[in-house]
Amino acid sequence: MKVLYLQFNNYRNLVDNYIQPCEKVNVIYGDNAQGKTNLLEALWLFCGGHSFRGAKDNELIKFGADYADLKIKFFSEEREQTAELKYSSGKKEVKINDVAKKTSSALVGKYSAVVFSPEHLTLVKNGPQIRRNFIDSALCRQKVKNALLLSKYNQTLNQRNALLKDIRKHIELRETLPIWDETLCSLGALLVRERFEYIKLLCEYAKNYHSGISDNSEELLIKYSSNCDYKGDETVNELNEKLAFYLKKSRDDDIYTGCTNTGPHRDDIDIMINGVKAKTFGSQGQQRSAVLSLKLAEAEIISDKTGEKPIILLDDVLSELDNKRQDFLLNKTENYQVFITCCEKSNKQQLKNGRIFYIKNGDAVTEK
Repeated sequence: MKVLYLQFNNYRNLVDNYIQPCEKVNVIYGDNAQGKTNLLEALWLFCGGHSFRGAKDNELIKFGADYADLKIKFFSEEREQTAELKYSSGKKEVKINDVAKKTSSALVGKYSAVVFSPEHLTLVKNGPQIRRNFIDSALCRQKVKNALLLSKYNQTLNQRNALLKDIRKHIELRETLPIWDETLCSLGALLVRERFEYIKLLCEYAKNYHSGISDNSEELLIKYSSNCDYKGDETVNELNEKLAFYLKKSRDDDIYTGCTNTGPHRDDIDIMINGVKAKTFGSQGQQRSAVLSLKLAEAEIISDKTGEKPIILLDDVLSELDNKRQDFLLNKTENYQVFITCCEKSNKQQLKNGRIFYIKNGDAVTEK
């Protein structure tokens, strides 16, 4: 898919205007706090109406205005389409091809994007929950049944944990644990199998992208890490048996702590560069390159599954990358429509074939 036109009125600090991006790489250039990220956010909102920065709807409206209005024209599903988002007084209105929709979720599947922002470096730097959420979020966007599976697993986990706390006061309740264990293991086995299949594909694509970004000097590897001894080639039944074994083994500890200490909710994803963990040994540039590779791989998987290439939004991505890595992102991602924000003049000068938008005080002007 391609964005053909974006119009914004009363949106954040942006001056009422519109942009017409090119089909390849678009650089959004300007000093800090001028509106670069706001423009990327506007492009992202059409994925489902929510900000990747976690902003509330009323924060999208320009100070002193009553509403914010965003309109977009894009090419998808072999035709031009339009969408509109209007935010006002706690209310959000959505239109697709001039037809009003009840919720912004109607945009999902019509318009697709992948975003990188500096906050996504937590994928490497922070704890395992961030990495689990990244994988599970991707799985949920792939298939509705995965979202239902994850929801049922978490619900069963919460119910088991509540029971574990009650057992400490009412020991007779211990006899009911196997019922919850059976459900948790059957759901957990399906979830782990889905994760393995996605990570295998993610690793393949991310490895290739990282090789390009690092000019073939580094090898990226993504591995599933668990305390239940998964190998990656088990059937769902075999995974079920392993989960049951470890769950039974930790039952006494679970009752003592009042929580479930083994299972998919405790798993992690190791991100390795040249055989060592990027979290511990990677430089800032290497960590940023690894997350970028994961995001580009995510876009590739979406393209494979849907037949539509999502747009790629890269916020403040070029800082802490050397010239070769910057050149790859600016000039060798032309298979996608890309939007990149940057501050340094040298970055925009590296662009060989694309369009440049300069932003100052919220006013976006086409330079090239």
